[in-house]
Amino acid sequence: MERGKMAEAESLETAAEHERILREIESTDTACIGPTLRSVYDGEEHGRFMEKLETRIRNHDREIEKMCNFHYQGFVDSITELLKVRGEAQKLKNQVTDTNRKLQHEGKELVIAMEELKQCRLQQRNISATVDKLMLCLPVLEMYSKLRDQMKTKRHYPALKTLEHLEHTYLPQVSHYRFCKVMVDNIPKLREEIKDVSMSDLKDFLESIRKHSDKIGETAMKQAQQQRNLDNIVLQQPRIGSKRKSKKDAYTIFDTEIESTSPKSEQDSGILDVEDEEDDEEVPGAQDLVDFSPVYRCLHIYSVLGARETFENYYRKQRRKQARLVLQPPSNMHETLDGYRKYFNQIVGFFVVEDHILHTTQGLVNRAYIDELWEMALSKTIAALRTHSSYCSDPNLVLDLKNLIVLFADTLQVYGFPVNQLFDMLLEIRDQYSETLLKKWAGIFRNILDSDNYSPIPVTSEEMYKKVVGQFPFQDIELEKQPFPKKFPFSEFVPKVYNQIKEFIYACLKFSEDLHLSSTEVDDMIRKSTNLLLTRTLSNSLQNVIKRKNIGLTELVQIIINTTHLEKSCKYLEEFITNITNVLPETVHTTKLYGTTTFKDARHAAEEEIYTNLNQKIDQFLQLADYDWMTGDLGNKASDYLVDLIAFLRSTFAVFTHLPGKVAQTACMSACKHLATSLMQLLLEAEVRQLTLGALQQFNLDVRECEQFARSGPVPGFQEDTLQLAFIDLRQLLDLFIQWDWSTYLADYGQPNCKYLRVNPVTALTLLEKISRE
Repeated sequence: MERGKMAEAESLETAAEHERILREIESTDTACIGPTLRSVYDGEEHGRFMEKLETRIRNHDREIEKMCNFHYQGFVDSITELLKVRGEAQKLKNQVTDTNRKLQHEGKELVIAMEELKQCRLQQRNISATVDKLMLCLPVLEMYSKLRDQMKTKRHYPALKTLEHLEHTYLPQVSHYRFCKVMVDNIPKLREEIKDVSMSDLKDFLESIRKHSDKIGETAMKQAQQQRNLDNIVLQQPRIGSKRKSKKDAYTIFDTEIESTSPKSEQDSGILDVEDEEDDEEVPGAQDLVDFSPVYRCLHIYSVLGARETFENYYRKQRRKQARLVLQPPSNMHETLDGYRKYFNQIVGFFVVEDHILHTTQGLVNRAYIDELWEMALSKTIAALRTHSSYCSDPNLVLDLKNLIVLFADTLQVYGFPVNQLFDMLLEIRDQYSETLLKKWAGIFRNILDSDNYSPIPVTSEEMYKKVVGQFPFQDIELEKQPFPKKFPFSEFVPKVYNQIKEFIYACLKFSEDLHLSSTEVDDMIRKSTNLLLTRTLSNSLQNVIKRKNIGLTELVQIIINTTHLEKSCKYLEEFITNITNVLPETVHTTKLYGTTTFKDARHAAEEEIYTNLNQKIDQFLQLADYDWMTGDLGNKASDYLVDLIAFLRSTFAVFTHLPGKVAQTACMSACKHLATSLMQLLLEAEVRQLTLGALQQFNLDVRECEQFARSGPVPGFQEDTLQLAFIDLRQLLDLFIQWDWSTYLADYGQPNCKYLRVNPVTALTLLEKISRE
């Protein structure tokens, strides 16, 4: 029962649910009934729902049928009216068709015209669009054409600017065109072409600079010479101040040139041709010879392209190579001054260019790079000068080289390069210069001494007398009082040698000019060089003359007289040096002249040579001695050879009039002693095995002749019998044998006051063994 009630209740609920779903289907939009139908299929009573649905459809069909039946008459009427309308519509269609045909026929030309208008309007629109596009493209093409023209005319920096504008301003506006893509693809190639061409211009510039460095340096050195002359002659300003002014003027020229050679300059690169200037015309500035625009253009181009460092490295590398070439001196540079001048011109030209680049570009070269190059150049230049100057034997060439080095140093100092090492090297060359001077003056002295007649200088007029006195400081009141003609005591080589010494001093002074030396240093240099001239060169020349084999006693006597007067003139040489250096001899560390010693040594050598020469002459006469040691005849006169010897000695000592007294006395005493000794040896020589008293008497006559000569006072100044003492040994020996006073000799032997004190027992015994009393 309860199950029946429950089934009934469920059936009622299902029916109510189906009713609800049907209402939703009727009232809901067809597109939205999906969820409703889904709920039916989700349940288990969809069969019953289908039955209900069929029932509801049938109900609706019945209602529709009822409604159609109610409105059928109206429907029929409407169909009838529609049939009537169809006939009218056909008529209207025919009329419209006919009208359309007429309209098509009548409007055919209009259509054609409209079609033509359409085409014109289309063309007009296309043309307008084309013009607009061309207006965008024309600036690009114009800029590209301008770029090609600039490339063709080698205006590379403007071309690079044009390329930048083309790439960043114009091409982006028309980048979708194919020709623009071609241009874009060519831009890197054009940049490389500009780089390559500008680098080629730079290479041409560097090559031209290398070839014309000597011209640039020559002009710079002319400027420095003109400035120095102006300072010395006109302005009389300190040397340093003048150089500062010169440097300022140089950079004024540089600044002017920068304005005309900016990167935008379109002038060709290279060295301008400048004709040789006359002396009275203004020398052009060294920088006026050079067009630096290729460097500036290339530097700016590489800077814009972001390759400045590459450019700087290349420039410095190439200039270093050129510096090494410039600093390599030619092998024959030492032969002429022009060789040195060209070498210096090239170095100056190189550094003038580098100095200009330093001050007119920002960082292309820096001070450290310049200093490094200069240190290398300085060391190589000094080494080259040391080597090549050592080959030079001409003092004039060495002096000219010194002046050229000073000008070289002054020129580079104007541009701020340190040149102290060059001046230090000049002090080394000074020693070499002194050596070449000494060699030159050795030849001069040799010629003077060889050409001298070794006779007192004769003068026949006051004019001649004053001329000699003007050449040599000589004062002699007695000689001045003598009437003309008269003679100076010295020969011609005295004033000639004196003047040549002064010329040597002048030559030394010339080298010291412009070396920035103090007066004391110049004085010391001159004195040391002069001392070398006196003690070595002149001394050797005099010694060579004195030691000549064919030198005569007259010449030796004159040399002694000459050196005596030259010795006295040394104080005048001291005064001469003091006057030209303004350094007093009393100054501390002042070197003294050794001329006195030189002339004393030469005089002593001449004196010794006189003594030797006299002795040799005496020996030559003694070789003529021909004694008959076994003669029994008693002679009554001296031997002929001895008479000739005494005559020679008298004439010789007569020439000694102008010699210092001691020299003449020494020579005379030396000759007498040598004569006595030689006669003693002649008497005692081993070849004389036996002699007679007669031969001894003849020998005694010869000795008496010698004693008579000694007593006659051939040279004034001897005390009585002083000269005779040279023959005392012979005299006592001969008296002993001629008087045969052996008893006295033996009785007084050993006593200080004995009569035969000078007779040596051995000598007496030797002679006694030779005596034959038959």
